[in-house]
Amino acid sequence: MLWPRAGFTKGQAIDYYARIAEVFLPHLAGRALTRVRFPDGVEAQRFYEKRAPSHTPDWVSTAPIVMGREGELDFIVCDDRPTLIWLGQLAALELHPSLSLVEDFENPTVVVFDLDPGPPATIVECSKVGLRLRDMFSELGLECFPKTSGSKGLQVYLPLNGETSYDRTKAFARAVAQALEKAEPDLVVSRMAKTLRSGKVLVDWSQNDRAKTTVAVYSLRARERPTASTPLRWPEVEELADDGNPESVRFEAAEVLGRVERHGDLFAPVLELQQELPQT
Repeated sequence: MLWPRAGFTKGQAIDYYARIAEVFLPHLAGRALTRVRFPDGVEAQRFYEKRAPSHTPDWVSTAPIVMGREGELDFIVCDDRPTLIWLGQLAALELHPSLSLVEDFENPTVVVFDLDPGPPATIVECSKVGLRLRDMFSELGLECFPKTSGSKGLQVYLPLNGETSYDRTKAFARAVAQALEKAEPDLVVSRMAKTLRSGKVLVDWSQNDRAKTTVAVYSLRARERPTASTPLRWPEVEELADDGNPESVRFEAAEVLGRVERHGDLFAPVLELQQELPQT
């Protein structure tokens, strides 16, 4: 019973990952994967795991990557359904892939804006910031895509899928966050200090780093209920900003599967769309 308050078991988590695999795997494939494991359930102790464990089966793909002071780490690369199910069996419930492919690890394929609300702000305030990002990028001729974090906030992905660097994407994300803070000082903060965040939305630009990861779209989250990071349509974000109901975009495993049946993979363009950052 990994989600005891919801009565949601490990078997149900594995079943979800097996059924969501067709749309989930493309967002994991070829990427170094950090896992968050919950062997005794989401209310018990968790641990982060980067290095592939010693008992990793031979048929699971791995990739050695040098990670600064940590040295070379052998990361799991989840390229197929058996690997995804094996991770579920290990209670690796939260899956956090890198923003770059292992074959070109210095080249991020996307810029991520992690919108994190400081209470009493919620994902409603995040939706307003997300819409500002959408409009800002639209003026630059760029398209971006929203998803829930599956926890408290909203994340906006700006696909690139070309040649760039983390130095460039991180500087761009920081400049965007600072511009939003200047334009909306009562709503947005770009600095990490928690004392600045009450009632505001942190636009976390620092995630655009080779050493960091962001929770994968469709990954389950260790909340009270088995919610998942879920791609949204922009009209849904607009509606959220208007009606102010955070529950309207809080989706659990079964609901995510239903959305995929209706809409397909709303996040597929993040893997396919090629765009270039503006020159600064």
